[in-house]
Amino acid sequence: MSDLSAVKALVFDVFGTVVDWRTSLITDFMWWAKGRGISADWTALVDGWRGMYVASMDDVRKHPERGYVMLDDLHRRSLEKLVEKFEIRGLTEADLDHLTRGWHRLNPWPDSVAGLTRLKTKFVISPLSNGNVALLTNMAKFAGLPWDLIMSAELFEHYKPDPETYLGAARLLSLKPEEVMMVAAHNGDLAAAQKYGLKTAFVARPTEYGPLQKVDFEATGNWDIVAKDFGGIADRLGC
Repeated sequence: MSDLSAVKALVFDVFGTVVDWRTSLITDFMWWAKGRGISADWTALVDGWRGMYVASMDDVRKHPERGYVMLDDLHRRSLEKLVEKFEIRGLTEADLDHLTRGWHRLNPWPDSVAGLTRLKTKFVISPLSNGNVALLTNMAKFAGLPWDLIMSAELFEHYKPDPETYLGAARLLSLKPEEVMMVAAHNGDLAAAQKYGLKTAFVARPTEYGPLQKVDFEATGNWDIVAKDFGGIADRLGC
């Protein structure tokens, strides 16, 4: 078993690990559209939107001369392409803004708030997400997430898995990398965090992508903690 006695802070991937983005967005958009009389395949749009996520961030990495672009803006650009692709008619500028801000209104997984509350009694807890600061702050208010602070890729102007995010989080907390534990439902995120010296905890979210889920059903790396939920992580860390 790993020696976790030095861990002082836990940082969390958010989309898929802390919140159920897919169900939240589909449900939100269906009810909203019903009230507006707008017809669309919202499940296909949400899945397509998430499918453009990595490529949109990679484009920022490939063109540093353009400067950093926060996730809200990347989401909006992707949404406009999808609205055209799916031929969704009748959307105003305000409608597009409302849909983009759907990512600010995501519901937590059933164990998230209780587990975070337990972990907060012993550790500093924060998101370490590709979401921008406003998005993560609004989400915390909406979902009741008890963060001690908000850390975002926006603060470092680098998206995960760039080293600047993981090492930047440790630096802002005045901690050594090994004093910080990354919690995620994605093996790739943990592999990067581990590479840069952070401790790691894996929680499987096998329904994150619904029927489209292809990876991350189980831990595939040598992580310090593998738990079924946040409560299991709190158990391992004595909270």
